[in-house]
Amino acid sequence: MKRLARRAALREAQADHKIIIRPPKGWTPINFRDLWIYRELVYFMTLRNLQVRYKQSVLGIFWAILRPFLTMVVFSIFFGGFAKIPTDNNIPYPIFTFAGILPFELFSKAISDTSNSLVANSHMITKVYFPRIILPLSSVFSTLLDFVIGFAVLIGMMLFYHITPSIQALWAIPVYLLLAVVSALGIGLWLSAMNVLYRDINYITPFINNLWLYITPIAYSSTLVSAKWQVLYSLNPMKAVVDGFRWSLLGGPQPTATAWISVAVAVALLISGLFYFSRMERTFADMV
Repeated sequence: MKRLARRAALREAQADHKIIIRPPKGWTPINFRDLWIYRELVYFMTLRNLQVRYKQSVLGIFWAILRPFLTMVVFSIFFGGFAKIPTDNNIPYPIFTFAGILPFELFSKAISDTSNSLVANSHMITKVYFPRIILPLSSVFSTLLDFVIGFAVLIGMMLFYHITPSIQALWAIPVYLLLAVVSALGIGLWLSAMNVLYRDINYITPFINNLWLYITPIAYSSTLVSAKWQVLYSLNPMKAVVDGFRWSLLGGPQPTATAWISVAVAVALLISGLFYFSRMERTFADMV
């Protein structure tokens, strides 16, 4: 009887101990403490995204190669073959284009997946608490595998054309890859939070990616842009990423001081996205 009484008292004490989770008020930054506590969830969500992406797909992981490769073929035929657009240092046009498509494909795919990450996981948001930023964050991380596979193809193409990567690629590639991830995450945080309120974002995002493709120096060199427009052109953070990739791998023109403008824009997008996402987080469970 005493044992049963102690168990009943313990259950009553546990019932009285409640954890109340309240949303933050005002413009507050992301709770990085909770994000660290739930860090393993980032890994498992990233792994799940990779498994779901190519599930029941005939070509599977080969889509990571096929998309940028076919884009490179189309650009090579129309821009390199018909339009005769010059490349930096007479780099073969397929290599020149593929080196630009590869980081942009990472950027574009990350934005598409991130913008829909909250709506696609609405069943989780409405049933259990976890830092919501894990969803867009894991969507960005899952695109890195496609980049690694495409990068291996690029190295193979460079060997075919007898092009040796520059020594600066050892440190420059991670730096410009980080810049692409920061840019994609910043934009993705804005779009994912807005998509909860306005489903129009699903239709706008493909248009944004297509437009961004042509305002980024992929099919052409950024040196073709007039000097008086270079500052304005550098407001596109992917301009610095693509130029940096080509410089580090192919020995193209060195990035100029305007690259810092692209870096500043990328950081501003990330910081503002973090604050906006945190402010809107309180409404996700009700609106999604």
